[in-house]
Amino acid sequence: MTPLFFIIAIIAVGIGGIIGYVYRKAIATRSVESAESKAEQILNEAKQKQKEVLIEAKDKALQIIEDAKKEEQQRRREIEDARKRLETREEMFDKKLLEIEGKHKILEDKSKQLDDAKAHIQTIREEQIAKLEKIAGLSMEDAKQILMENAEHRTKDELAVRIRKLDQWSTSEIEMKAKAILSSAMERIASSHATETTTTVITLPSEEMKGRIIGKEGRNIKAIEQITGTEIIIDDTPNSILVSGFNPIRRHLAKRALDKLILDGRIHPGRIEEAVEEAKKDLAKDILRAGEEAAYEVGIAGLDKKLLQILGRLKYRTSYGQNVLQHSIEVALLSKLLAQELGADVTVCVKGGLLHDIGKAVDHEVQGAHSQLGYEILKKYGLPDPIARIAVTHHEDNVETLEDIIVKTADAVSGARPGARKDTYENYIQRLQELENVASSFAGVEKVYAIQAGREVRIFVKPEDMDDLEAVKLARDVASKIEEELKYPGEIRVTVIRETRVVEYAR
Repeated sequence: MTPLFFIIAIIAVGIGGIIGYVYRKAIATRSVESAESKAEQILNEAKQKQKEVLIEAKDKALQIIEDAKKEEQQRRREIEDARKRLETREEMFDKKLLEIEGKHKILEDKSKQLDDAKAHIQTIREEQIAKLEKIAGLSMEDAKQILMENAEHRTKDELAVRIRKLDQWSTSEIEMKAKAILSSAMERIASSHATETTTTVITLPSEEMKGRIIGKEGRNIKAIEQITGTEIIIDDTPNSILVSGFNPIRRHLAKRALDKLILDGRIHPGRIEEAVEEAKKDLAKDILRAGEEAAYEVGIAGLDKKLLQILGRLKYRTSYGQNVLQHSIEVALLSKLLAQELGADVTVCVKGGLLHDIGKAVDHEVQGAHSQLGYEILKKYGLPDPIARIAVTHHEDNVETLEDIIVKTADAVSGARPGARKDTYENYIQRLQELENVASSFAGVEKVYAIQAGREVRIFVKPEDMDDLEAVKLARDVASKIEEELKYPGEIRVTVIRETRVVEYAR
């Protein structure tokens, strides 16, 4: 190759580089211009949107300001209305206050006038009393005492004679009718009386069973006593043990549990607990059945199941040795017969008689008298007030209705029947002695006798120391003191005898 060729090649390469540079620069120029155009366009659009946003914000601000002005105007109107109402009320209050002050002043003036009038009247009265005392020669208290003594002296004899006549008439008439009705009712009913004690005998199949009941080191008998709350007495009596306990329900629970253990043969603390739980369920069923049978026997239906459960508990409750459930059944039947004779409400008498001692089912668990507890129980289970009230009135004197009197009478008859109730000889003697001592503590009493097993106390008074009216008062005072100081079943009749004897001999 010639040098010329190389020169031409070099020139061509230089020209190509210049052309390429110019071309790239043109392309770069066009790109920059295009970017600037786009940037300017974007900037213009942003400015346009900014204007729109500012306009919209201004519109919203103006709207908010307008709403705020309207709300402020509304509040101002409300405040103005409230101010006007307050001003009106203040004006009315001022007027009322002025009226009250005027009336108060008028009342003060009248009160002052009244006090002056009272003082003037009192002065006149004192002057008149002084004149009367001067004329009579007696003070007012002396004259009052003389007047009362004269009135008492004039009316005492008349009142005593009238009381004696009423007693004679009512005693002969009422006692005749009462005896006829009670005799008829008692003849038509016959009830058995089971003697209840504090111990229950359990028969054993063999003497070996005693040792099994005691258990190793006495663990079985201790478990039974702790769970049932009773005392197990094991002595030399052949083939039997005793369950002792004041609470009859616990005693029967222990008996049932022991019967189950003896029948099963397995006796250990775990089995004892199971047997006691089973006995509790059986006893609960027996209590409910006893309540249902009692209601059925007297002809009552529709009593609440829980009330029958409480009634059935009386099967294991005694009063002076008399079974309370049997006593309640007898009172219900007697009340029914008496109500039929006297034309009273038979339903009220029968239900009241059966449920009159219902409070005794819980009186050892809940504090309070059984009469008040019974009333609350009967009201709780929806019985009407005439029936519920009998639970209270059968131990009170202020009976209101014929039904109350009938149930109270039937209760006294049931408790007083021969063999119905028992008491120890020592308690019996002590009770009679206390009864005679209470009656003997009054002045003017000559002799006192407690008769009819303590159901009547007869008081002989000295006729020269006491008139007939004072004898009537003495009977009431003795009865009140017996009620306050002594405890006794049923009721006690107080008879005061004032007898004047005149003896003369024909010779």
